[in-house]
Amino acid sequence: MLRIMIALAAIALLAGVSQAAVVTKAIDYEFDGVKLKGHLAYDDAVKEKRPGVLVVHEWWGLDDYAKGRCKQLAELGYIAFAPDMYGEGKVTEHPMDAKKMADLTRENVKVWRGRAEAGLKQLKAQPNVDADKLAAIGYCFGGSTCLQLAYSGADLKAVATFHAALPKLTADEAKAIKPKLLICHGDADFFIPADAVKGFRMALDEGKTKYQFVGYKDVFHSFTVPGADKHMIKGMKYDKAADEDSWKKMLALFRDTLGR
Repeated sequence: MLRIMIALAAIALLAGVSQAAVVTKAIDYEFDGVKLKGHLAYDDAVKEKRPGVLVVHEWWGLDDYAKGRCKQLAELGYIAFAPDMYGEGKVTEHPMDAKKMADLTRENVKVWRGRAEAGLKQLKAQPNVDADKLAAIGYCFGGSTCLQLAYSGADLKAVATFHAALPKLTADEAKAIKPKLLICHGDADFFIPADAVKGFRMALDEGKTKYQFVGYKDVFHSFTVPGADKHMIKGMKYDKAADEDSWKKMLALFRDTLGR
């Protein structure tokens, strides 16, 4: 009888595990009259409130890569939300179109930050998110977007960027930064001038910002993106070692700042 009860308990437990799954869904919202379509991911097996992570896409738009990163984070117990920075869920694979969309967003810092803040607001509003434990990560254009959020004084615990542009910041913006920063950069990334890196780090140092700058030797732009080479753009190349190491460093930052 005891063996039967143990077996039934084990079956029930396994059934519960099998029913748990990462849930994904589109979230419609807007900023300044522009309709936006974000992507939410979470594990429905965990019922208590969990840390939320904003995942900002590359200049291609909110594509499968950003959504895949959301899924990875959801599998680790985070609530992940990828905001739509272009509107109407626009996505492209053409570099010139991507540049136009990114430039159009970046040319007005108020709009750029506003759309990012609107995405953060959507994440924070999710009922299963611990609003006191928020982080933001971003790739390329998305990384610089996360930095703009930090410059604006957004209430974040951590920001991690991967092969991001490093927007100039003022002394006041440096002092306004609340989260700990992790900047993962390819030392061979010639899209980001050495002077930009130097000026960025100098401003953070002068503002006494808490940050870690990780430079990967002989690593190029888009080093976290498998298949980056398919675009046939010189200077864009995946690097498995840098990808995996930067992800581990991001998770270490989360453990330190988000408690998991």
